[in-house]
Amino acid sequence: MKWSFEKLQEYKNNSFEDSGKLDLKADLKERYPDNILDATPFDVKVSAISDNGDVIIDAHVKGSVTVPSSRSLDPVELDLDFDINEVYVNTKAALNRYDEDVVVLKIDEDDDAIDFDKAVADNIIINIPMQVLSPEEQDGKSMPSGNDWEVISEDDFNHQEEETTKVDPRLASLKNFHSKNDDKA
Repeated sequence: MKWSFEKLQEYKNNSFEDSGKLDLKADLKERYPDNILDATPFDVKVSAISDNGDVIIDAHVKGSVTVPSSRSLDPVELDLDFDINEVYVNTKAALNRYDEDVVVLKIDEDDDAIDFDKAVADNIIINIPMQVLSPEEQDGKSMPSGNDWEVISEDDFNHQEEETTKVDPRLASLKNFHSKNDDKA
């Protein structure tokens, strides 16, 4: 999906509508080879309108990607369904009209085209959670391990920490031994 910024600026009173399927598999695998193993075509519905010479784009994106599990690196299919809200401007001065929480992008002065495929690809990566687990891993499948090492859950780690900080009750009375001797001196 690629549109002329100048053409989209003409949509002041009514919105520009577009929809289609984007096959971004090759682009995603090339740009993010460690993060994306596979991708289905994404359904994209776009609405754009011009306001004060800027172009506001709202889009809905739906599809799925296959990513490595964050625990075992096994392939995990992940369904994605998200919205994109971006503002495109053609001058640096226009960037200052918006709050920091608004995504504002300045278009290239040499090429007034908005390449929305790249925006969708970037937002796909942004919408992948930091922790992705396979269904088996979510159900408590054993953690990966090797010679003299194993991955443990945070709960198991906290339990081990509690066990190591417990003092043998027979030695508990010695806990304050040095402070009592320091008081007598």
